[in-house]
Amino acid sequence: QVQLVESGGGLVQAGGSLRLSCAASGNIFSISAMGWYRQAPGQQREFVAVITGGGSTNLADSVKCRFTISRTNAKNMVFLQMDSLKPEDTAVYYCKADLGIKGYYWGQGTQVTVSS
Repeated sequence: QVQLVESGGGLVQAGGSLRLSCAASGNIFSISAMGWYRQAPGQQREFVAVITGGGSTNLADSVKCRFTISRTNAKNMVFLQMDSLKPEDTAVYYCKADLGIKGYYWGQGTQVTVSS
């Protein structure tokens, strides 16, 4: 099993920045990729960013050039640097750990609110 704990959410004005962190514990050596998803009220959960064990990254078009995903060399923490935030970025942000055929795990989520 893998446990994920997110932190770093909060309230910020449009144009501001936040940095989300996700700490993984447990069977971290089975993690093949870690990513961030978000869910706004009344909306489905959507992909934001992912980073593989090899360090390759991919980001949703809506956040490219504004968000950056990174991780520690120990691969037990992943970060989402969010710059130039917009009100439409308001959502609960979830960390996800992908273990391939062993399945995946979600964190509990952290609220990000961007005021206009």
